[in-house]
Amino acid sequence: MTNRLKGKVALISGGARGMGESHARRFVAEGANVVISDVLDEEGATVAKDLGDAAAYVHLDVTDEGQWNDAVTTTTDRFGHLDVLVNNAGIVHVMPMAMTTVEDFRRVVDINQIGVFLGMKAAVPALAATKNGSIINISSVAGLIGAQGHIAYCASKWAVRGMTKVAALELASLGVRVNSIHPGLIDTPMFDEYRKLGIDEAAGASVPIGRLAEADDVSELALYLASDESRYSTGSEFVVDGGMTAGPVGR
Repeated sequence: MTNRLKGKVALISGGARGMGESHARRFVAEGANVVISDVLDEEGATVAKDLGDAAAYVHLDVTDEGQWNDAVTTTTDRFGHLDVLVNNAGIVHVMPMAMTTVEDFRRVVDINQIGVFLGMKAAVPALAATKNGSIINISSVAGLIGAQGHIAYCASKWAVRGMTKVAALELASLGVRVNSIHPGLIDTPMFDEYRKLGIDEAAGASVPIGRLAEADDVSELALYLASDESRYSTGSEFVVDGGMTAGPVGR
């Protein structure tokens, strides 16, 4: 490893498993201190323990503004400052629009959209204090195109894309960059929702590259955005989808 994040401190929501866990492990391997946050306390604490003194765990329901403020405070108290926020926590709900309840729609929006808003809002003072902060919002290819059966998920992920641009404009003068990552089909616990519908790893054949992504494929991009290598990138979408959004596969 090359210590690309040496001296940096990151707060990652949804860090107990899947992409969030992968980001945390990659960041620590590159020299960062990381606070993992989630509602999955046992899993999150286990990941933090495995990462040693460079990591800590804090309980965080991303829909709760007070818990966001506490998570930021925990981060700065433990490691002295905050350089990177990764808004990674999210859920998916697969259902035709006509069968989606208001309650299901609101739950997805509360976590995927409101959670990102609250995270950015809570982290701004600490990130601005470093004058070199980076916010990484995990959106989706569903924030770039439509997807049948994903009315709530698409609504939330398009919102993340738009909020990213607003925040980038408002925070640039404070030295805080804000970008969104748009993953495609990723083999993480979230993909279990598709397995329940009979969709499995073979779905990777529909991707031009020919496979599902691993969480690490996304973490490499998150690492770049967390590092000073991306110092001139803000308000942008970074796509890691194996070519899904390039067009249909002609095989």
